[in-house]
Amino acid sequence: MRLPLLALLARGPAHGYELKQDLEQLLGSAYPQPNVGQIYVTLGRLEKSGLIEGEEVEQSSRPNKKIYHLTDAGREALRAWYEETADEPRVRDEFFMKLALAPRTGLADQIALINKQRREYLNTMRNLSKLAAAESRDNRISQLLIEGAMLHLQADLDWLERCQEELEELE
Repeated sequence: MRLPLLALLARGPAHGYELKQDLEQLLGSAYPQPNVGQIYVTLGRLEKSGLIEGEEVEQSSRPNKKIYHLTDAGREALRAWYEETADEPRVRDEFFMKLALAPRTGLADQIALINKQRREYLNTMRNLSKLAAAESRDNRISQLLIEGAMLHLQADLDWLERCQEELEELE
């Protein structure tokens, strides 16, 4: 949450609730929405680390609010984030660890594990399809997020098929 908040503040000062609304509007309902408390805790940590600064703004009919802006250090951290590449391929996959260890424990059948995981992926794909249909077509970012998740799920399903074929050959 730290770096996305910095990115939102790069365009100009904002308070926590505005940042939450910006995230929701940008990413749509496909992305798990942070609660406003989580955002304010993160803003406090960013301020303590010198990446942002906050300023109390007096409001006549409401409690004061704190407006945050990016510092030079925050802008530099954001630049560094954009320079980084994404994580390496998933080689530490929890499901694969279960699959590999199942025969050694005798507590789970590998094919049953594959079938259960396949059902989970298919249910997730159905839910994402419903979400995509309900999401505004104008929100291309949200649509791309859903499409990316669906493509990853399809690749995972293909991989499960491959695992099952290999394991059935070993029997």
